[in-house]
Amino acid sequence: MNKYLDISPEVKAALDAGKPVVALESTIISHGMPYPKNVETALLVEQTVRENGAVPATIAVIGGRLKAGLSHEEIEHLGKAGRAVTKASRRDLPTLCARGIDGATTVTTTMIIAHMAGIKIFATGGIGGVHRGAETTMDISADLEELAQTPVMVVCAGAKSILDLGLTLEYLETHGVPVIGYGTDELPAFYTRKSGFGVDYRVDSPAELAAMFRAQRELEYKGGMLVTNPIPEEYSMDKTVIDAAIEEALRQCAAQGIKGKDTTPFLLAKVVELTGGDSLESNIKLVMNNARVAALTAAALAE
Repeated sequence: MNKYLDISPEVKAALDAGKPVVALESTIISHGMPYPKNVETALLVEQTVRENGAVPATIAVIGGRLKAGLSHEEIEHLGKAGRAVTKASRRDLPTLCARGIDGATTVTTTMIIAHMAGIKIFATGGIGGVHRGAETTMDISADLEELAQTPVMVVCAGAKSILDLGLTLEYLETHGVPVIGYGTDELPAFYTRKSGFGVDYRVDSPAELAAMFRAQRELEYKGGMLVTNPIPEEYSMDKTVIDAAIEEALRQCAAQGIKGKDTTPFLLAKVVELTGGDSLESNIKLVMNNARVAALTAAALAE
């Protein structure tokens, strides 16, 4: 086992027994929502995983230790610290470990630590991708590269709708990452169920998802698999409303000169503000829905 990795007793017991485990990220706790809503949501998502037959493993860096499975106290710590916690991507892990610093894991680093721990399924809200205007800024999320090289299934509600979804799909295709629609032929766009872009394959059951991932592993592919699960219909936002909020958020982001890893937290927070909080509630519901599908898939994979 990696010398910097700590697996919680509950998660380790589940993995040793071949029971289903679902990884969960921690950037949503520190950077995605205000306190105490962030802590409430994190615990609710863990509960959703348990209710659907799997063990939750929320992942973070605490005091330079890579943690697979957090205590309630550690989740509370991240929630209260908020954006003072480093938003940790692949490039940050060595420094955090060497300096004994806390870090909230993105999709990228959650995949890395999950794979180290032997966890195969990961539920999140939405992945990063190719940002709008990337043809000049070259702003492309490390999430896409990680999906191409780390063998973890990521269950999400599509790429965040603040991104260029068409270019994100092209990038994933180039890197051989299968994009699977769970119960849909169309890529979900995070807050809304449809984007106008198709997926590679449609799957309608957790058992079929598990079979596809098992086959990918037996073929010894090095990369992962992206499952896009639409937000439930009753929580989907009006596309014109969310698109208008995103355009205004992008305008303000450019005007303030915000770049790099600060871009996504700024845009998501601004969209929450512009939608009167509606997008935050939609975000919570879609994460819970992804946790449910991930837990059912992990259970099917463990059979």
